[in-house]
Amino acid sequence: MRAEIMAVGTELLLGDILNTNAQFLAQELANLGIEVYYQTVVGDNPQRLKDTIYHAFSRADLIITTGGLGPTEDDLTKETAAEYFGVDLVLDERALGRIQKFFDRIGRKMTENNVKQAMVPATNGIVLYNDNGSAPGIIIEKDGKTIVMLPGPPKETIPMFLNQVKPYLAAKQEYTFISRILRVANVGESAMAAQVQDIMDAQTNPTIAPYAKDGEAILRITAKAKNEAEADALIDPIAAKLKERLGDAVYAEGETDMQTVVAEMLLEKKLTIAVAESCTGGLVASKLIEYPGISEVLLEGCVTYSNDAKMRRLGVKAETLEQFGAVSEETAREMAEGIAKTSGADIGLATTGIAGPGGGSEEKPVGLVYMGLYYKGKTYVKKCNFAGKRQAIRERAAYTALDWLRKAMLNEE
Repeated sequence: MRAEIMAVGTELLLGDILNTNAQFLAQELANLGIEVYYQTVVGDNPQRLKDTIYHAFSRADLIITTGGLGPTEDDLTKETAAEYFGVDLVLDERALGRIQKFFDRIGRKMTENNVKQAMVPATNGIVLYNDNGSAPGIIIEKDGKTIVMLPGPPKETIPMFLNQVKPYLAAKQEYTFISRILRVANVGESAMAAQVQDIMDAQTNPTIAPYAKDGEAILRITAKAKNEAEADALIDPIAAKLKERLGDAVYAEGETDMQTVVAEMLLEKKLTIAVAESCTGGLVASKLIEYPGISEVLLEGCVTYSNDAKMRRLGVKAETLEQFGAVSEETAREMAEGIAKTSGADIGLATTGIAGPGGGSEEKPVGLVYMGLYYKGKTYVKKCNFAGKRQAIRERAAYTALDWLRKAMLNEE
């Protein structure tokens, strides 16, 4: 089955509202094994809406629309679809009663134009009653073509799709598509793809797709199968082969992030940590604090931005700062050791660098960051050069510092 996602609403065209429904529906349809080749946004104009529906059905068997089911004159999705299929609209008393109850529940008077929302196809239609709003959804199916019309607000769209539309579509699919994500740290998308290109080229089922997301590289492995167990059996050996090739750069599977993985490792190993930050300005500690229960191992975080703070709080030597500067291997080393020793933590993690836009030089350019790691009595220093604007450099440095700590804990095993 080939589908097209169509969002209806002038407010979407103008950018006043973000089209999150399309992202949700695309992901759900992919999991059902339904191909989506096009996504369309059309304004509240009768002729353009009609033309768009006709054009979409010339290249798709299934259209899923969001929006245009309201009570006003410019809400015309249902009427236009009924015209395309040649079916009449009639009043659904059950839908009307539910709309009245909805207004009673929110303490507002239902107006006459809301009756329009209770009009449904006389034939070839399925009514999707709305538990979270006034407008019911509609399915019309005729001559091998199907349109599923959903209300626009995501709080109505999502439950209606999951509870009513998804089972309807799943029953029509012989196969399902199951995906597994491998998250790869500090390897660019193109570099990652080059490392595993031969594995990717050799696959037909499952398929492997690389892409970048939130500053890291992703490998999505997707299998076509009759059930989840069969899909897992196809995915498992490919995932193992990719992990073997990429090594410890693969830091997790599924929907997670670097700070979660690092926090869980710290808690599992019962290792305490303290963080001293200069250029990252508290980002490393902030990311760790996102994890519930991290207080068991995160003792403290210090933003030692000035040289005086580095000396007074961390014990960085004045001669070190004078000879090598705040952004140096030597200062990063003393920062990591100082925060660990003054806090009594097993681990001291430090960052110092030049985030820009000013402050750089030929010797020490913008984007230069030194990281220090005191880990169980030994101290290590890492030099990095990041590109981008100030916030991007800071975010990248914090991410890399956590990844470095992750590898230190991992490789100890």
